[in-house]
Formats: sequence, structure tokens, C-alpha cells
Amino acid sequence: MRDIENIDDIRTLVDTFYGRVQQDDLIGPIFNGKISDWSVHLAKMYRFWQTVLLDEYTYTGRPFPPHANLPVDQAHFDRWLGLWSDTVNGLFSGAKAREALWRAEKMAVMFLSKIDYYRDRGSIPLI
Repeated sequence: MRDIENIDDIRTLVDTFYGRVQQDDLIGPIFNGKISDWSVHLAKMYRFWQTVLLDEYTYTGRPFPPHANLPVDQAHFDRWLGLWSDTVNGLFSGAKAREALWRAEKMAVMFLSKIDYYRDRGSIPLI
């Protein structure tokens, strides 16, 4: 296997991962219930991971606010990370693949922490 090197690799990673997410019995219903147009979401995820992993700055925006009020907990993030790890490790190997795993782990911890914070306080993030 080779490493993540270009936008085509990002597309393969994102498409494979979200294909698994859509079919998953735990997190699939949440994603499918919130995302009305998967092509728009996937395009945004291509730009996000292209920016994060390839240092090609095509993503603008704030990734957390759309997730702030999702009905999720640790089990959902564990599943998300499991699917992400299986996808990355099944397709790629190398420094960028390891970075993709590391960044997803950090993102999951941060997102869950913020979701819990807003849920516990009955507030919403500033947009």
C-alpha cells in the first residue's frame, strides 16, 4: 500500500469512509438524517481533508457548529473512529495515513468534549 498523496487519494478515502458510515447501524441513521445531499457533504469533506493532510488550502469554514447538537456520545465517536481507522488502514500506509488517524482521534476528543459542554449547559456555540 502507498501513502495518501493527492486529491484522488482523499476522494477515495472520503468516499469509502462515508459509504461505510451510511450503512452503519449506529451512526448511519444520524448522518443520513442530517445530510440531505451527500454530494455536497462529500465535496466539503474532500476540501477539509485536502487542507488538513495535503496542505492545499481549499477548505474554509468551521467544522464544529454543524455537529454541536447531534444526539451522540462516546459510543458514536468510537464507532466513527473505528470506521475511519479501518478505512485508512485498509487503503493506505505511511506518514500521511498515520496523520489522518491522529487528526481524527484529536478531532473526536475535541468534538465530543464540546458537544458535552453545550449539552450540559443548554447553550449553543456562537456561529
